[in-house]
Amino acid sequence: MPMQLLPASAQAFAPRSAPTIVLNSKVEPWLTQTLKRINRVKRPLNSIPQHFRCLTETLGGASAIWTLASLMLPKAPEADLRRDSNPLIEALFNYQLLHLDAYVVHVDMVSQHEVAFKLTPETIESLVDYHKDIYSVDASTSTWSWPEKEAQLKKMQDEFVQAANRFVFRTSVRALEGLEEDGAGELLEGRSEDVKSAIMNLFLPLLPPPPRIVDVIHPAPLLPNNTIAGNWWVPTQSLAPPHPAPVDSWRMLPSTPSPTGTSCSDNQSNTYWHDMSHSTFQLPSPTPSFSQPYTSAPAQYYSSPECLAPMPVMPSMLPHCGIDMGYGGYNDFGWSQSNFAPQYATIM
Repeated sequence: MPMQLLPASAQAFAPRSAPTIVLNSKVEPWLTQTLKRINRVKRPLNSIPQHFRCLTETLGGASAIWTLASLMLPKAPEADLRRDSNPLIEALFNYQLLHLDAYVVHVDMVSQHEVAFKLTPETIESLVDYHKDIYSVDASTSTWSWPEKEAQLKKMQDEFVQAANRFVFRTSVRALEGLEEDGAGELLEGRSEDVKSAIMNLFLPLLPPPPRIVDVIHPAPLLPNNTIAGNWWVPTQSLAPPHPAPVDSWRMLPSTPSPTGTSCSDNQSNTYWHDMSHSTFQLPSPTPSFSQPYTSAPAQYYSSPECLAPMPVMPSMLPHCGIDMGYGGYNDFGWSQSNFAPQYATIM
C-alpha cells in the first residue's frame, strides 16, 4: 500500500495555505462539469493546467469553507440544564448547534483518489471550550474521587486539544461534487455521518484507576493431631493376610463335630495355638448349638456349623487330647475316647 502523505498545512497548529492538488493525465468528466457549474466567469477548461489552476484558486480562497457536519451539544453541564415539561422548550434552552467547518488541504486523483479536510481554528476552539467547560465537568461528576483525579482530568483535556488540532478527515475525491460557488461546499451521500462519528471518538471517557488487587491469605488446613489422648484412631488389631500360608497335606484335619476349639492342658494349648498359621487372628468361640447326642454314624458326615482355619496337631498330643466346652467333658455329648482316637490314627 503506498504511503499516504499530507502537506505541511495538514499538521497540527499549522496555518492555512493553498491546497496541494495532484491531477491525473486525464481529467475526469465529472470534475470538468463541477468546475464549469461553480464558475461565474466562463473559463476555458481544455487542458490539465487549466483544471489545476481553476481548482487551486477555487479551493484556496478565503471563503472556501466546507460544512462537514453539525453537532447538537448541550449548553451547560447536566446539573445546570433547565427542566421543563415541554421537550421543545428544553431543546431550545439547553442545546446548541455546532457546525464543523473545514477547508481542503489535499486533493489526490492519482494514487489514493481522496480529498483531505482540516478543521478551521474557530471550530477547533469551539470544540475545546465545550470539552473543557461542559464535557469535563459531567465526566468529573459522574465518577468517584481518587487522589489523582484532577491530574487525570487535566491530562484528558490536553490530549483532546492535541487530537482536535491533528484531526484530518479523508474521504473519496468524488466529495468535490458538493462544491459550490466561492469554493464552499458540503458533504453528500451520507459522508457527514462519518465525520460525526470521527469527531465523537475524540471525546474519551474519564477512567478511574483500576482497583488494587489484594492478596487473599487462606488459612492453613487443619490436620489431625497425632497426639490425641488414647490414640483412638490407631488400629489395635492387625488383620489376617488375605490368603493363609500353605500347609502340608498330612497336617490337614477333617472338620471336628464340635463348633468350638479344643484344648488339652495349659502347656499343650499354648503350643497348639502357637503353631497356627493365623497367629494374629483370634476367632471367637460361639455358643454350642447341638442339642442331640452323638450317634454311631460315620465321622465324615459330621461338620462344624462354622468353618475354622486348618489346625496342625502334633501326633503325640492326640491320645491325651480331649474336648473342653466349658460345660463338662466330651462324654456329655456321648463321645468316647475309643471312638475319637482311631479317627485320627489313620492320618499318622
